Amino acid sequence: MDLDLIAWMLALGAGVGFVAGLLGMGGGMIMVPFMAMILDRVGFPADAVVKTAIATSLATILFTSASSVRAQHQRGAVRWDLALQLTPGLVLGSLIGAQFASSLRGGVLALIFGVFIAYMARQMLQPRKPEPDRVLPHRGVMFGFGSLVGVISAIVGAGGAFLMTPFMARRNVAIHHAIGTSAACAFPIAIAGSVGYVWAGWSIPMPDGTWGYLYAPALFTISFASMITAPLGVKAAHRMPKEFLKKLFAYLLFAMAGYMLWRAWEYGI
Repeated sequence: MDLDLIAWMLALGAGVGFVAGLLGMGGGMIMVPFMAMILDRVGFPADAVVKTAIATSLATILFTSASSVRAQHQRGAVRWDLALQLTPGLVLGSLIGAQFASSLRGGVLALIFGVFIAYMARQMLQPRKPEPDRVLPHRGVMFGFGSLVGVISAIVGAGGAFLMTPFMARRNVAIHHAIGTSAACAFPIAIAGSVGYVWAGWSIPMPDGTWGYLYAPALFTISFASMITAPLGVKAAHRMPKEFLKKLFAYLLFAMAGYMLWRAWEYGI
């Protein structure tokens, strides 16, 4: 890799890590479009660009999540009882989602990603308040919800907080606990999803530096930077107004959705 490419990856990792700490998200919805730009520059085959971007995004969450969760745990913001209930479903769903995503054409996957993050951005701008009588469901429902989150997260290369945080918040889990617990749940998603993508792409000819669909140089460079900035994001999250953060993140997602939809058209669906 040339120095310019390394610099871009370090900058991307720093931004992803900060977002992970700030919002309890792995930053995948931001990382995948930028990662796709980097892979295009490196010269990856068009059909493998989005799959590799998603796989690498998931793998970086292993490091980002570990750094973010440590900071959240120190502040008492992780509900480990809820994380343990969700984990079996998250692992199963992530393994299934990775296999499904790897079977799709690159353009179709880019289209799914673009539409999904545009929808999530719109949802973030919708004012919703928790209902006083809503509580968390029983273990069976939690397993099913975790499986669904795992499938979707593996397809879009994210840590699942975009679904888990609002789910818990609407059931009267304190917002900082919802964010911290979602950050903890990103870890099993990242492990299972990464394994799934490595397995799915292992027998496919890919450029040097890849393990299946996982691009190792980007993984280690981005993860190094993200682990430094994730605790800074956690610190900022406890000081900044949440509504402002939600709007800022939503508008950024709209921009990323537009880019991925353009790439879907360019790749061909």
